[in-house]
Amino acid sequence: MALSAQEPGKRTCRILFLMAPEDAPQTLHLFDGSSSQEVELPRMNLSMVYQLAPGDISLRLLPGAAVKGVAIDPAAPGVKVAADLTDFYLLVASDPSNKIAPVRISVINAGQSVYRNGQMLFFNLSDQTVGGQLGSQKLSIAPNARSVVDAPASSRGDYPVDLAHHAPGETKLYPICETKWQHDPTKRTLLFIANEPGTRTPRVMGFSDRREPEKKP
Repeated sequence: MALSAQEPGKRTCRILFLMAPEDAPQTLHLFDGSSSQEVELPRMNLSMVYQLAPGDISLRLLPGAAVKGVAIDPAAPGVKVAADLTDFYLLVASDPSNKIAPVRISVINAGQSVYRNGQMLFFNLSDQTVGGQLGSQKLSIAPNARSVVDAPASSRGDYPVDLAHHAPGETKLYPICETKWQHDPTKRTLLFIANEPGTRTPRVMGFSDRREPEKKP
């Protein structure tokens, strides 16, 4: 069941298929131990919000809907989710070796207690150290690390961004971008830094997450 916003007491997730190959599936079925639902695997934005079962669960991605009474193949891509993780991103990556569904999945905590509106959550998947200025905030993130950056501006509007990188063991900085991004205090932004094939300059990819407030009946 898809939701436009997280409801109190519900477990929700949004999905992203980062750097998916052209022949990758665009939809799969997400099984949470009690039921399955078809989910989108978007490349360029976060999916709609999906509701999942509460408690300790094991998620599986399947090529078709789960059938009652038929065991789930243990080779299907999966991940465990603890009961206290009630809002998260499901990050999908390509895995051609999996014959059930050619993907693997991981979970990123998206709870407001660790990642609030107006903030940015960076994941550095590259082999470069990246740093610079994001409006009023500084960024310095090592390879294979994550970092939460506070709101880069005090109000809605454009702010300057100046990012650079250097490889481990180097001190010389190389530019990534000098531009402007837009701050919206009602949104959170999920950002990934990844190696770009054919160049030493890493790529920065950002995805906005804005949840509409629950409408009262």
